[in-house]
Amino acid sequence: MTTTNGKPADVSEKQARQVAEAARESEWRKPSFGKELFLGKFQLDLIDPWPSPPDSPDADDFLRKLDAYVRTELDGERIERDARIPDEAFQELARLGAFGMKIDKEYGGLGLSNLHYCKALTLIGSVSASTAALLSAHQSIGVPQPLKLFGSAAQKEAFLPRLAAGEVSAFLLTEPDVGSDPARLGTVAEPVEGGYRLNGMKLWATNGTVATLLVVMARVPEKGITAFVVEGDAPGITVERRNAFLGLRGLENSVTRFHDVFVPEENVIGGLGKGLRIALTTLNTGRLSLPAMCVGAGKRSLTIAREWAADRVQWGRSVGTHEAVAKKIAFIAATTYAMESMLDLCCLIADDARNDIRIEAALVKLFASEMGWLIADELIQIRGGRGYETAESLRARGERPAEAEQILRDMRINRIFEGSTEIMHLLIAREAVDAHLTVAGDIIDPDADLGRKARAGARAGGFYARWLPTLAVGKGQNPLEYARFGPLAAHLRYVERASRKLARSTFYAMSRWQGKLERKQGFLGRIVDIGAELFAMSAACVRANASGQPAELELADLFCRQARLRTEALFTALWDNTDALDAKAADRVLHGRYAFLEEGVVHPASDAAWVAPWQAGAATVEDVRRRIPPAQ
Repeated sequence: MTTTNGKPADVSEKQARQVAEAARESEWRKPSFGKELFLGKFQLDLIDPWPSPPDSPDADDFLRKLDAYVRTELDGERIERDARIPDEAFQELARLGAFGMKIDKEYGGLGLSNLHYCKALTLIGSVSASTAALLSAHQSIGVPQPLKLFGSAAQKEAFLPRLAAGEVSAFLLTEPDVGSDPARLGTVAEPVEGGYRLNGMKLWATNGTVATLLVVMARVPEKGITAFVVEGDAPGITVERRNAFLGLRGLENSVTRFHDVFVPEENVIGGLGKGLRIALTTLNTGRLSLPAMCVGAGKRSLTIAREWAADRVQWGRSVGTHEAVAKKIAFIAATTYAMESMLDLCCLIADDARNDIRIEAALVKLFASEMGWLIADELIQIRGGRGYETAESLRARGERPAEAEQILRDMRINRIFEGSTEIMHLLIAREAVDAHLTVAGDIIDPDADLGRKARAGARAGGFYARWLPTLAVGKGQNPLEYARFGPLAAHLRYVERASRKLARSTFYAMSRWQGKLERKQGFLGRIVDIGAELFAMSAACVRANASGQPAELELADLFCRQARLRTEALFTALWDNTDALDAKAADRVLHGRYAFLEEGVVHPASDAAWVAPWQAGAATVEDVRRRIPPAQ
């Protein structure tokens, strides 16, 4: 519930965990390569042979038309300069069907596979990341995907044709004082005759200024967080401002107020109290859109780096032949190949519905956002001063307008969007230890009585008696195993051995810290990062082997050699680190012990709150929503 000023009520750490735990999908109905990887079981047969891409002439035709449009008409420089996607871009994308890429054909959409959808976002994002983000937010987390998975037949008939035709949707969960902790959600949907009365404030709603249909998460008293489809022009909705950011300058992102907004009861999605589960399930495939844009940035960065490093001469040689620069180019090439391999694999297994991909989708989001940022940073370094200069400035000087600094700015948000890196570490870690908590969770649960603990002890004894011996010896110790992968076989043997080592490390940590493990976020983050590297190596090897192309085999080998060095460093850091000391130092910083270090500079005077409070009631500012006129 909320206080009179709209601020969420205080929620204990335990209550917050309970809300998050209740929302997660607890059952595993399908096999998961990622889940088994964290358990020390390298189930290569779940991803090999490489899945066949769906045959879709309609999708291929759409991608050809989209390619022609983004190459000749979509003006990324104009969008960057004006901080605005022009009306005609909305209109032409609608004409092409881009707003209905993930909507089934029966509702007027294109019904694209996840693979073709991500190829489209990669293509668009290479010209305008803001436009790709618009389409991603509209379809991956906006109204189409939740309705596709949970909507009623009537809801689909009412809303999906509108969205496929070009109306824009947005997803509204975050609030001024509520980010990754939905237990404190302050927006309330109070039952009234025929529906609900919605009151609250939502922050950072991507597409919020242009959306005509919204997915809104609100708390229904006594029922829990619930998802609603809300008409964007309903009385009582005010778009109070459009937010501006470091990158993605064309993003239409809003602060949106709801004051006594009536929502019909038939607009509840999936049932009362199901909102967070809907959001998390939607993100299982929705998270694939973000790495698609990271892949696009990686490909664009590789082209800029290759052409510049071959052309630029210093000390009598092309800069790309100097080892210091060559290492950076090699990293960009190998990592882009791995990101694309992971993404394509996730899309393909999502399309054939063969595996549960919740862990894999989260891993590729985490890996691509982190590595994509490093790629952009290395590109700036390769370009030197020109990397720091805007494309517009370069053009004005008569040079090729390579947008390296824009790529860096646009990429930075990916480490925050759809779950920050820190939150992704915790979410993936929770799934990775699910098998352990299922059998032994009551042992470390302080609220469990002696009977529950005894039963858990019996279950755990049986589980670990069977499981632990499997971690001692495996295929990775056989020098002839995976021979069909040729030069890549050694890397897959390493993945198998590292997977078992990862599982042993996790088990040891659970034995050592028990219930306190959830607070060892540095350790958990490294466990997840190791899993991400192993998944990336597996995807790259299987893809390259399937292609049989020497160039792909070379890239996969290069990536695996780089990834193995990172993985070994992570294994070392599991136990040799400064985590405890860092936590103590941070506590001292927070209590002002080192405030003297902040002296000698100018700190702008301000008594404004770090999180702006808001007052319930009608809006007191002008509505700044934007409406796109229909194409003539």
